[in-house]
Amino acid sequence: MEIAMAGQRRNPPPTPTRLGWALALVCLTSVALTSVTLQGCGETDSTAGAPGGNTPSTLVTTSGVEMVLIPGGWFEMGFDRGNDDEGPVHRVWVDAFLMDKYEVTQDQYRQLQLSDASRFAGDRLPAEQRTWIDAIRFCNERSYEEGLDPCYDEDTLECDFTANGYRLPTEAEWEFAARAGTTTRFFFGDDARRLSQYAWTEDNAGGQTQEVGTRRANPWGLFDMYGNVAEWVHDFYGEDYYTSSPERNPRGPDQGEFRVVRGGGWSSMAEDIRSSFRVFSASVDDGCMVSDAIGFRCVRPPFPDELETGSQ
Repeated sequence: MEIAMAGQRRNPPPTPTRLGWALALVCLTSVALTSVTLQGCGETDSTAGAPGGNTPSTLVTTSGVEMVLIPGGWFEMGFDRGNDDEGPVHRVWVDAFLMDKYEVTQDQYRQLQLSDASRFAGDRLPAEQRTWIDAIRFCNERSYEEGLDPCYDEDTLECDFTANGYRLPTEAEWEFAARAGTTTRFFFGDDARRLSQYAWTEDNAGGQTQEVGTRRANPWGLFDMYGNVAEWVHDFYGEDYYTSSPERNPRGPDQGEFRVVRGGGWSSMAEDIRSSFRVFSASVDDGCMVSDAIGFRCVRPPFPDELETGSQ
C-alpha cells in the first residue's frame, strides 16, 4: 500500500489518507547483529552488521564530502507486517558502495554553483523541493567537479551503473544502508517512542527541516536516514516488484510513471518511517509538484584503494 504526497496517488484504487509528509501544490554475507548502545546526539548508535563487528569507514571525497563505505552483502528486504508493497520479504545481495553520511545540503548546491529552490534556507539544512531530475543533475555535476564519469544521460534519464561517478542509491541499497544489519522495524528496534532520538518528524521538527546530523546516527554512521527529508532513490515504483525482483543488485522496474522516495520527512508520522516503508512521488520532472519534505543523498562505487582502506 502506498501513501501519496501532492501529485501522487496510492496503489490503485486511490484512497486518500494522511501522509505526514509536507505537500507542495497539487545489502554483508553474514549479518552479525549486535546490541544497540545508545549514545549522544551526532554519534553512531552501534557497530551492528559490519564485517568483524567493525563500524564501516567514513571517507572524505576530493570535494570534501563525508561518505560511508557500505560493505556488500546479503540482507532480508521488505517487511511481512507492513503494507502489501513491502512484501514478500526476500533475500537480496548488494555490492559495496559509498553513501553520503548526510543528506545533500544547501551549501553543497552553492559549492557547485547550482540554483537552490529550497523553502527552508540554511547552509546545513537539507536541500529540498528537488525533483528526481534535479537530483540526478546534481549527481552529474558533482561527478564533473571531482573528475569522475557521470552516471546519468540527462536526455534519456538512463543510468550507467558501470560509471565511477555519483548517482542516487537503488531502493535495495537504501534499505540495506538504513537497516545497517538489523531486522527490526527501525534500525534501533521496534519501539517507535525512541524515534525522536534519531529523526526529525512531525513530533519534534517544529514544522520545518533541521540541520543535518543533529539526531543520532544509525549503526553504520549514517544520519537522517529517517525523517528530515524523504530521499529520492533510483528506482521506478512497482507495487509488485518484490515478487519478481532479481536476487543480486535489483534496480527496480525497467519503466514506470513514478519514482520511489524513502525514509520519511520532517512532517512524517512514525508509521510512515520504518526501514521498509515505500512511497512513490510524481514530482519526477515537474517543478510545480515538488515537496519541501523531499531531498536526497548520493552514492558511488568505491575505488580499489577505498575498499582496501575500508577493510583495515
